[in-house]
Amino acid sequence: MSDEAQTPVVDEALAAAELAPEPPAPTAAGSAMRSAALLAVFTLAFTALMALTHDATEAPIQASVEARRLELIGQVLPRADYDNALLEDTVQLSALPALGIDGPVTLHRARRGSEPVALVFEAQAPDGYSGAIRLLMAVRADGTLGGVRVVAHKETPGLGDYIDPAKDRASPKWISQFAGRDTAQAASWTVRKDGGDFDYMTGATISPRAVVRAAGRAAAAIAPVRDALFALPAGAAADKVFE
Repeated sequence: MSDEAQTPVVDEALAAAELAPEPPAPTAAGSAMRSAALLAVFTLAFTALMALTHDATEAPIQASVEARRLELIGQVLPRADYDNALLEDTVQLSALPALGIDGPVTLHRARRGSEPVALVFEAQAPDGYSGAIRLLMAVRADGTLGGVRVVAHKETPGLGDYIDPAKDRASPKWISQFAGRDTAQAASWTVRKDGGDFDYMTGATISPRAVVRAAGRAAAAIAPVRDALFALPAGAAADKVFE
């Protein structure tokens, strides 16, 4: 077919295109609705992804936290000494000044069979050389101390940090002198320099003095009421025991 025969058809097509109505320009309201719809889609997708990630990681994270907790507790109370679910057998203290902690404190109760073994809890010495010193303690059912561990502190490296068994190179470690102590006179515990019988390092007395006195205050508060604490139902508030 020649070009002369095609020309009318092309012209008609061009004319039809020129006469076709142009699509309407988007309005501000329409743009806003499309943006809102896109944002909703992304939000739903992101939320779903976060939920899936949370579900997939929650159990391993919780297991890791519990394993770390039990590892710490094992430093003041051997795992072989109890057979109950110690992390679930707890009572709650809203606050007890003798423990030196502002806020709730969880007391874990270790049992073997149905017999009480020990109470495990945290305390704090507010008067360390460089700030507060956090402690983990175990008071056994017979009134002796299972042990004390420093779990957080800011004492001077190489001087006052020997209270931390992870940094103390001595043998036996300084912190080991708490194990087996009778808590009957715990309220008066202090270092030899102050008339007590706990060892300390010359030139670095503040840190051990703070730890010994804090451990003594906490043990003196918990040990006398240990039977009442063991008798409470799991999860109960323990404040009335100290009234």
